[in-house]
Amino acid sequence: MTAVRVDLHMWLSRFGTKGRIGNFCTMPRIRDCAIIGAGAAGLTAAIYVARFHLETTVFDGGDSRAASIPRTLNHAGFPEGISGADLIARMHRQAMRYGAHIERQRVIRLDRAGEDFIVVTETGETRFRSVLLATGVVNHRPDIEASSHDRALAQGLLRYCPICDGYEVTDKRIGVIGAGSHGFKEAYFLRMYSRDVTLIVPECGSGLEAGERETLGKLGIRQVDGPRGQLRIDGTHLIVPTAAGELAFDSVYPALGSKICSGLASALGAATSEDGCIIVDAHQRTSIAGLYAAGDVVRGLDQISHAMGEAGVAATALRNDLAERRALLR
Repeated sequence: MTAVRVDLHMWLSRFGTKGRIGNFCTMPRIRDCAIIGAGAAGLTAAIYVARFHLETTVFDGGDSRAASIPRTLNHAGFPEGISGADLIARMHRQAMRYGAHIERQRVIRLDRAGEDFIVVTETGETRFRSVLLATGVVNHRPDIEASSHDRALAQGLLRYCPICDGYEVTDKRIGVIGAGSHGFKEAYFLRMYSRDVTLIVPECGSGLEAGERETLGKLGIRQVDGPRGQLRIDGTHLIVPTAAGELAFDSVYPALGSKICSGLASALGAATSEDGCIIVDAHQRTSIAGLYAAGDVVRGLDQISHAMGEAGVAATALRNDLAERRALLR
């Protein structure tokens, strides 16, 4: 008769137990992988990890930046474009199809417990062998009412990603709000799409080097002081109050930077860059063993396709690292 070896410790840690088995007391259930963030990176990682037959929980705080995109037209495979909300919903369904569990709640703390991690939410805490952070960034918004902001975004009057949708403003009147090199670089980039670009800065020339001001002038990019009040929608234009009066634009790009949502990692002691991005190696491993990061929270291109690629790399490294810690047997 063929002997079958059962690793009882692995079985208990994976599936848990109610009550007592022989001399074994009830043990807290330890799950394989927590993915914090449910945008393009987090959900791609969830699909990969779940298909590796790892017990996967995705914590969805409901604030994916990708979900707010009215329609992405540069994502391969969707020639007619797809809304960010639709894309994220499809990825949700795909991850769940392979057994990923979606928790629609925010993670408030991440603790270390030996080699494992404790994920703490408002409703409790769960222990995991590994964690993948896909917490993204939050754009700094210009001064505009919340309802007007969302409507302007939906109409394409307000845009945050010239790499994503600069093509859509070809030969349009474009406004860029931002100071210093950030504002300069965005205006310079958008100049290849239109000859009508205006850089709106808090103070005329604020933070711009002499060479940058000279370059803007040679390219015909106007520089004005502003905004001087809230932006507002007027029909098919977005109005920006400036020192030169109210200016109407077909689209406005805020170049105001963003908040990097890396607090969970830095609180745990993971290395971050000066601007707050999580530092990772070529396989998306952070400086803490068992902790991975992918997407916009890692310095990169801030593109859906790039975030998805990083997620695939991170998920594979996570699986391989777990395999070295214990046998992944079914």
